[in-house]
Amino acid sequence: MSKLSRKPADLLITGGVILPLPKNSALLDPGALAISANRIAAIGDPQKIAAEYEASRTLDASGCLVMPGLANAHTHAAMTCYRGMADDLPLMDWLNRFIFPAEAKSDGSQVYWSTLLACSEMIRSGTTLFFDMYLFEGRVADAAKEAGIRALVGEVLYDFPSPNYGPIEKGLEYSEALIERWRGDPLIRVAVEPHALYTCSPDLLIRCRDLAEKHGVPLGTHLSENRSEVEEVSGRYGFRPAAHLERLGLLSSNLIACHCVWLTEAEMDLLAKRGVRVVHNPESNLKLASGVAPIPDLLKRGVPVGLGTDGCASNNNLDLFQEMDFAAKVHKGHRLDPTAMPAETVLEMATLGSARVLGMEAEIGSLEVGKKADVIVVDLNRPHLQPVYNVVSQLVYSAVGADVRDVVIDGRIVMQNRRLLTLDEERILGRMKEIREDIKKRIASG
Repeated sequence: MSKLSRKPADLLITGGVILPLPKNSALLDPGALAISANRIAAIGDPQKIAAEYEASRTLDASGCLVMPGLANAHTHAAMTCYRGMADDLPLMDWLNRFIFPAEAKSDGSQVYWSTLLACSEMIRSGTTLFFDMYLFEGRVADAAKEAGIRALVGEVLYDFPSPNYGPIEKGLEYSEALIERWRGDPLIRVAVEPHALYTCSPDLLIRCRDLAEKHGVPLGTHLSENRSEVEEVSGRYGFRPAAHLERLGLLSSNLIACHCVWLTEAEMDLLAKRGVRVVHNPESNLKLASGVAPIPDLLKRGVPVGLGTDGCASNNNLDLFQEMDFAAKVHKGHRLDPTAMPAETVLEMATLGSARVLGMEAEIGSLEVGKKADVIVVDLNRPHLQPVYNVVSQLVYSAVGADVRDVVIDGRIVMQNRRLLTLDEERILGRMKEIREDIKKRIASG
């Protein structure tokens, strides 16, 4: 093809090793990607791509790995402002003594700036999509949009009044308005998110289900995160959490169930039968001593599983590379089986698996022609990443978020050579110092 007849492209990523990640796909070494608008137009040999496409911008990925962006399938982004505030406590003590009281005096500005901080951290560590549940979620959406990161957001709903919307009737109205506000946006989508079975009445859970079905959006909640939750729900309703949701008609392929640590064999069978999607949060579960979720057993049953960090108050970071490393190792130690949760399984959970859980596997999660261009470039020229025998093992067991050099989301470069192009980090960090002092004063005053 002559130079004059080459197809136009917006961006070429060339010279690196490409890890496409659809099942049974092979590494391209070297390889190249052509991106037009927000989608992948071509993948292949660098010389062939260069002969076929002429781009306005080029990223030279020589010595690097080009792969799909990571997807954080469960977090509370704005909880970056509570990072390290109340560590080393049981879940219910942590929630009731510190988190819920601090959140009761929060506002939209705090949530907005704390989410910008989270977006900066996530982009820097290769995350291109996150699924969020929190207060003032409209401000979370605003921050994500400003950062240029893909997000599925949902206002947390529970029986007691919220500092955002007040009584629950207003919460359901707020959720519906959020759905309408962001409908059709290329980056932001909305879910309906009742907090948990111990904070939401059966009536509220049913109304949330109906609202999600009315608008064709996902339904997300915390499920069976720790033993005391299971005991409380069982004592209150006479059924374990999964059976309680089954009786209420909430177990379906539209449900995203986060944590799922305390499950019986029968409950795992039920989740698989109903097509429920599960998010694994191993670091948070271990830090809060909630336990180890039976993820290998869920995967054997065909349950879709994604990977999440949970919030920074219970992790304490949003680095999915660290989460992958932990996820692979904790199950080996827990089961005394080095073959449990191999690196390939964990990497799939953090990419295409999370995309599947969030209902976006047709658009993102792997590098394929026609899919949206959510791409990261990982610098392999680091002492802790050499030599490379198995690139997947290297990503899961050796890489960290700081190894990510470039990030492309929806076809747009949002980080290049470790420099964020969408956010003013200095301003964000300065604002977070002010927020910290404000939170300390609030806690001191009771």
